[in-house]
Amino acid sequence: QVQLVESGGGLVQPGGSLRLSCAASGPHFNFYRVGWYRQVPGKEREMVAVIISNGITNYAESVKGRFSISRDIAKKTVYLQMNSLKPEDAAVYYCSTRISASSREYWGQGTQVTVSS
Repeated sequence: QVQLVESGGGLVQPGGSLRLSCAASGPHFNFYRVGWYRQVPGKEREMVAVIISNGITNYAESVKGRFSISRDIAKKTVYLQMNSLKPEDAAVYYCSTRISASSREYWGQGTQVTVSS
C-alpha cells in the first residue's frame, strides 16, 4: 500500500551537514503524518522529526535548531536537513508514515548516518 525508500546517509565530520530523503510510493500515501526516527544498537528507536498533513512540524529536543523536516508534495518526498551534526547523531535513520489516525505505521529500510572525524 505504501513504500518508503530513504537515501542520503553517509559519513560526515562533526559540524557537517547531510540531507536525508524519504521517497514515498503507493496508492494510499497521503502525507497524513510522516516522521524521521533513528536508532542505535541497544537503544530504542526515537522520534527525530515529524511533519503532519497541515505542515505543522515537531522535533526532538536534541535536534531543535539543527535539523529541519520538509516535504515536496509533487515528488512525494520528505526531507531531513541535518546541520551541525554531532557524534551522538550517528544512527540508522528511518522514515515512517501513517495514512490515517488508525492506520498501521509504514517504515522504510533505513539509512546509516555516521558522524566521525
